[in-house]
Amino acid sequence: MKKILIADDEKNMIWAMKKALKDEGYKIIAAGDGVEALALVQEEEPDIVLLDLRMPKKDGMEALAEIKKINPKIPVIMLTAHGTMESAIEAMKLGAIDYVSKPFDLEELKIVIQKALNIGSMQDQIAFLTEELNKSTGKVIIGESEKIKNVLHVVSRVANSNATVLITGESGTGKELIANAIHFNSHRKEKPYIKVNCGALPEGLLESELFGHEKGAFTGAISRKPGRFELADGGTLFLDEVGELTPSIQVKLLRVLQEKEFERVGGTATLKVDVRIVAATNRNLSEMVAKGTFREDLYYRLNVIPIELPSLRERKEDIERLVEYFTEKYCVDAGRDRLIFEKDAMEALIDYQWKGNIRELENVIERIVILNHGETVGKEALPKEIFFYSNESVPFILPEEGIDLDAVEKSMIEQALKRTENNQTQAAKLLGITRHTLMYRMEKHNLK
Repeated sequence: MKKILIADDEKNMIWAMKKALKDEGYKIIAAGDGVEALALVQEEEPDIVLLDLRMPKKDGMEALAEIKKINPKIPVIMLTAHGTMESAIEAMKLGAIDYVSKPFDLEELKIVIQKALNIGSMQDQIAFLTEELNKSTGKVIIGESEKIKNVLHVVSRVANSNATVLITGESGTGKELIANAIHFNSHRKEKPYIKVNCGALPEGLLESELFGHEKGAFTGAISRKPGRFELADGGTLFLDEVGELTPSIQVKLLRVLQEKEFERVGGTATLKVDVRIVAATNRNLSEMVAKGTFREDLYYRLNVIPIELPSLRERKEDIERLVEYFTEKYCVDAGRDRLIFEKDAMEALIDYQWKGNIRELENVIERIVILNHGETVGKEALPKEIFFYSNESVPFILPEEGIDLDAVEKSMIEQALKRTENNQTQAAKLLGITRHTLMYRMEKHNLK
């Protein structure tokens, strides 16, 4: 229920407006002067203020200026029987959203109020979207492999529907890029696109982020805050790391998916929204369902359209194009000529396992662009983990500055154990030693 503050020293005018607006479902609070109006703005946090120009103690212009200092987002409509063009212009300069001269038609006032409320809601969404767009990396989907083509084919088929989509894949495979592609190729592309990382916030804060909260709902809730579902109304809500949701939040999310309604934290009013859900996770939700850590009914609600992203290891034919793309991007950022990767360096990049997928590849290329001052990149200029991986059968090359032999031995043993998932026999084989020698050296370096 929207809350309207009417500030006017004419009791008959307040009575008439109260009667007309209550029938429209608004909650009405009233003030008889400017000082009282300012106190109610702070205490009640109205959704809109109808402010008379001439009032005792503090006139409408003074009250308007102070209201905008308290909360610049509150829509204010000025009311006056003393309207002049000059006062209308001055009110607009101070932040009034509209100006109505007395006597006015109540039906016309209702239209002006609804228009102002719509503008206020749009301003909330625009402010949030601007913040999100400022965080955007401008990344695009790169690749010609069959696996990525299959993914993009599914995206093209489902983007313009309202179906819920669940994107799965290892960390760094580009799940957010696919979510972006779904929204911006849908009929909702002109509507809000809101993102939330479900794994980045504790349960209490995440509930408030998703559903919003009322003033005083918890310590620190000094004002009403719209949630991501409200901000995404009409558009798309991207729930990243959805596998991290706690059981309590899973229940609340299931209700929104089923009923398309919810309440703010600390509130009683039921809000309805039209939101398309795109979720993503690097966890195996079906296994979590089997273990009882993720609700089965929520899983089926999310998994209407499943999209599984391949790891970079499964689409090695795309690595060269990705290297070229990121090299050009970071060379432009650094204001330098483009680097050329020599054949042996490119082969090493293609052969590497890329456990962090595209995100790891991008970080490596950025590092190379910053640290390499030549025009080409040879194999020896690659980060040591990639260089050593590509030189397993080649004798170790001693750096000019020397090494800490114990540290290198310990590192090699750790890498061998990690690569073989702690299979000591296989790790020893990778290192060219016996299992007993490996066990001795593990004990020497306090490795278990």
